[in-house]
Amino acid sequence: MTVETKLKFNHEMIAQFSQQAGEPDWMLQLRLKGLELHEQLPLPKVEKTKIDNWNIDGFIPFKQHDPVTSFDALPEEAQALLQGDGEKAVLVQKDASVIYTSIPEALQKQGVVFSSLQSALNTHPELVQKYFMSKEVKVDSHKIAALHAAAWSGGVFLYVPKDVRVEIPIQALFCSSENEAGLFPHVLIIAEQHSSVSYTDAYVSLGDATAVQNGITEVYVGAGAKARVNSIRTLAEQVTDFIYRHATVERDGRVEWVLGEMNDGNTVTENMSHLLGDGSTSDSKVITIASGAQRENVVSRAVHTGKHTDSQVLIKGVTKDESSAILNGITFIEKGAIRANGEQTERLLMLSPDARGDANPILLIDEDDVTAGHAASAGQLNPMEIFYLMSRGLSRLEAQRLIIDGFVAPVVDELESGLKTHLQQTIERKVSI
Repeated sequence: MTVETKLKFNHEMIAQFSQQAGEPDWMLQLRLKGLELHEQLPLPKVEKTKIDNWNIDGFIPFKQHDPVTSFDALPEEAQALLQGDGEKAVLVQKDASVIYTSIPEALQKQGVVFSSLQSALNTHPELVQKYFMSKEVKVDSHKIAALHAAAWSGGVFLYVPKDVRVEIPIQALFCSSENEAGLFPHVLIIAEQHSSVSYTDAYVSLGDATAVQNGITEVYVGAGAKARVNSIRTLAEQVTDFIYRHATVERDGRVEWVLGEMNDGNTVTENMSHLLGDGSTSDSKVITIASGAQRENVVSRAVHTGKHTDSQVLIKGVTKDESSAILNGITFIEKGAIRANGEQTERLLMLSPDARGDANPILLIDEDDVTAGHAASAGQLNPMEIFYLMSRGLSRLEAQRLIIDGFVAPVVDELESGLKTHLQQTIERKVSI
């Protein structure tokens, strides 16, 4: 089924933006193809979540802002999230514009590239063309992907050369600020063989403007390399959020995901690791909290193609008020992926009588010589646990918060101090009873 959309931009707007940004012709053609396909393609199939009436196209793309020349000139909210001890690389995007970038000289000497993806189209065009929307999420995958291809802007390009171990923190901040402004960043991370890098980003709303976030993160992990992606999303209730994250992992490579889906608005998120090479591994940890009338759909997927591969998936969700969350863990072991191991766990905790949710473990196995397992649960707070803690002197509210803190701890504890504090404050706000 297709859904009629009424875009607030056209062929001329795309061509003008692409020309002003100095983009190569292949990118302009890809954008125009996305514009053409968005009317023809169906919405993505989202299990047990109806998104036909969600806001997917109520935005004006390419909303520009002036760059700032110093960290102190950033919005106070941005400064608070990015502050911390030690040297770090920083990129800040506001709506469609990257307004601030900073990369330490030590990283540059290692050959590390950290810039907006828009800039990388000019400085590293061959690499961008090779990897951009070429594997898992392509321009013709579905309507949301086609819109992203047409209207993406800003974004991140992170390239780590062979044998380079990045020890300096790398952070990006994406801010939704103006009414009807589209936030469409594309994050492209390339870790060459035997390299190591950790990347962190956060998505925030500066105010309560109505907007659409449509983002894609692509990670390519070379042989023997390791890449970690940490991401926290705290967009406002009026922002509809679609995010697709995908990693391709070569022989003996490893990808790690630590994700906090803390938006107040409707959210669809898919996190996928393709274990392409023999001996490749992935570890995905996700927490999500839904409140109000919010609807969330969270998918964490692992695809085993190589031999002796290993995937670990953990999703924990909390719902309250009249919200709903669907947690889908999917492990697919392809024919030939011998000695693969896939483990997944989905847990859903409902804090209110009207809160709803579902935890769905899915195993798709086409090979005999493998191991795989799953665990799933969905239910209310355990009254016996509340009673036990209250018998030790805690109030009911303190007991509930302690249980929730323990429930989400496996993800929260994985984060660095600055982002960890931000996530803890968001959790406290969203689950207050």
